[in-house]
Amino acid sequence: MNATLRQFRDFFVSLRLTVVLLVLGMLLVFVATLDQVNLGIWAVQEKYFRAFFVLWKMGNVPVPVFPGGYFIGSLLLINLVSAHLYRFKRSWRKAGIELTHAGLILLLVGELLSGLWQEDYSMQIGHGQTKNYAESQRDNELALVDTTDAKFDDVVVIPEKMIRPGEAIQHPKLPFRVLTKEYYPNSRVRLRGPVVDAGAPPSPANAGVGPKLMAAPAPITFSQSERNWPTAFIELIGTEGSLGTWLVSEAPFDEEGHQLAPQRFEHAGRTWTITMRARRIYEPFSLTLLKFSFDRYAGTEIPKNFSSKVHLTTPDGRNDRDVLIYMNNPLRYGGLTFYQADYDHEKEQYTILQVVQNPSWLIPYIACGMMTFGLIVQFGIHLFGFIGKRRAVNSLAKKAEI
Repeated sequence: MNATLRQFRDFFVSLRLTVVLLVLGMLLVFVATLDQVNLGIWAVQEKYFRAFFVLWKMGNVPVPVFPGGYFIGSLLLINLVSAHLYRFKRSWRKAGIELTHAGLILLLVGELLSGLWQEDYSMQIGHGQTKNYAESQRDNELALVDTTDAKFDDVVVIPEKMIRPGEAIQHPKLPFRVLTKEYYPNSRVRLRGPVVDAGAPPSPANAGVGPKLMAAPAPITFSQSERNWPTAFIELIGTEGSLGTWLVSEAPFDEEGHQLAPQRFEHAGRTWTITMRARRIYEPFSLTLLKFSFDRYAGTEIPKNFSSKVHLTTPDGRNDRDVLIYMNNPLRYGGLTFYQADYDHEKEQYTILQVVQNPSWLIPYIACGMMTFGLIVQFGIHLFGFIGKRRAVNSLAKKAEI
């Protein structure tokens, strides 16, 4: 091996590199924890941990200022694997250490896969209601639904990232084009007042309820307890010309929190609805809320436990059973995990389940099991070795006395 390759290898197996990466990781966690007050947990994960570099904007130019979680984690993974290959000598007396390190490597891989694959949704179910879909907590979509057939809805959804001003979208199932006139990632929507807004410019929308509303952009929020309310002005263009411009939004338009219902229109002898909604994930099964229970400590309003009794059914009838979901006791089914997350605080009439889709959810458990077992094995090896030495010393001492 020439000198250059040896230096390259020595860099990745170096213990100094391990220490530097661990220190950088601790600094990253410290800074991200402080910044969580400003950005919220979701934005912090994306900015610090699920990125190769932490970027700060200088003017309008993003500049890398610190290594991100993916960068530190990748180098640490390479460092551990390289150390296994070149530094450690194979010996049964080090079996526990090697198993512990293998578990740590698997833990890093699991975290990487979770960051790439995990998606979080929310399912709100009222008492007696049945649902077969969950909704994203951050992502949205434009939904155009053909409701002509009373027994079946033909749904076409356009992801939020494709809703860009000036871009037209033509879907094979749609007999018209979808053109975004304006788009606000976060917005405020309210009813137009006949006196207050008398001199205001007319709405870009000329169809549906849009002309009765006013929409204005709002700063994007990164708080975990708040949600961005996207609004778009969408023009539908058929073969004979424009079908109108619609205001679609998830934002409430009055003080009571009312939101826009799907707006209906007719075209080519068919009935359609258009709406902006949270992105949905449909499931091959349904859940029905049978009972929501909220237990309090006696004589107080302090929550003790809350749980949801749901009925799980599948179209083929193979699963037809009741399930109780409560804190630290989720429902795992169909590659999804349903956690008891929240509830209706006013009337306690509905429950909110957090739905997590993570194909790699077992990896951290396996990795932690390997690390625990490896430490036990290594401790046992040293313990039995120490006991053996003590016995040998005691045996020699007895012989010396004789």
